[in-house]
Amino acid sequence: MSNTENFECEYVYHIYTHANGKDLIFREEENYKYFLEKLTNYIIPIAEIYAYCLMPNHFQLLLRFKNLDQIVSENEHKYLMKQFSNLLNGYAKAYNKRYHRKGSLFLDYLKRKRVNDEKYLRKLLHYIHNNPVNHGFVEDINDWKYSSYYSYINLAKESKIERAEMMQYFETIKDFIEYHKSNVEYDFLTIE
Repeated sequence: MSNTENFECEYVYHIYTHANGKDLIFREEENYKYFLEKLTNYIIPIAEIYAYCLMPNHFQLLLRFKNLDQIVSENEHKYLMKQFSNLLNGYAKAYNKRYHRKGSLFLDYLKRKRVNDEKYLRKLLHYIHNNPVNHGFVEDINDWKYSSYYSYINLAKESKIERAEMMQYFETIKDFIEYHKSNVEYDFLTIE
């Protein structure tokens, strides 16, 4: 996977990064909430978020960048990366201050992969939501509260997650839940 793949408006991306070394990005519930606030401030204005999962040492996003022709003049990638830079730097500064630490919290680069295939998109949705199960943090997907999964199974509740796009692949909420409980081969996912 190329970390130099440029972001472009109106495309879907799988985006993720890890903590630097063996550090944690999230130590307590307030960290998760604060990160989601930052995500709302910096990323929701430029993208529709389809899915996310926040884990103690990494996070994953599935999103589509909005059409920003009026805002972005010459360099889409630079503008979109700046929003992520603001998100990560702002979070890291607050985190470092709170825990009396210094230095980089995140890896130097934001990993990203453009999603051009419907099958891949569906597998990513499953992979992102099942990340806490796959890493052994919980046995049941319902027990991890720092992902967008709960937003999907509670469609009546308002959310900042763009659920309609992904729900078109499922006839009912029951189908969505069954898909997430099924075993899916991540055969062509190159997740590091």
